[in-house]
Amino acid sequence: MIITIVRQYSVFLPNKPGALSEFTKLFADQGIAIIGIASEIRDDSGVVRVSVESDKRIGYILTQAGFTTVETSMLSLELPDNIGELHRLSSKLGEAGVNITTVYGTTHTGRTSRLLFSVNDLEKAKEVLNNLYNK
Repeated sequence: MIITIVRQYSVFLPNKPGALSEFTKLFADQGIAIIGIASEIRDDSGVVRVSVESDKRIGYILTQAGFTTVETSMLSLELPDNIGELHRLSSKLGEAGVNITTVYGTTHTGRTSRLLFSVNDLEKAKEVLNNLYNK
């Protein structure tokens, strides 16, 4: 299992054709790969969350382009794709008092999963997950 800290940008976008294209172009222009993306759309606007593995901070670039954004750190976990794995790790985090505020990810069935977590205590979550997976 691999645990890394990545950046997440939460951005308010209008719900209209081309809005996501304009937004993601900024990442492409900066040479930054998006490793995770999720959205919540309501009527005429929404929030898009993108996660990146980059030392380059693009919050300023997003703001200069007219986007309202919030930057947070989150955990990226790469682990085997086992049934019940999300339950196992979320249970351990909950037992340790770590609150998961955002989660999204993907799997390659039968191989690996990549999960992205925002939590209320990054260091404690890393400790719990290291103890769970690196025995």
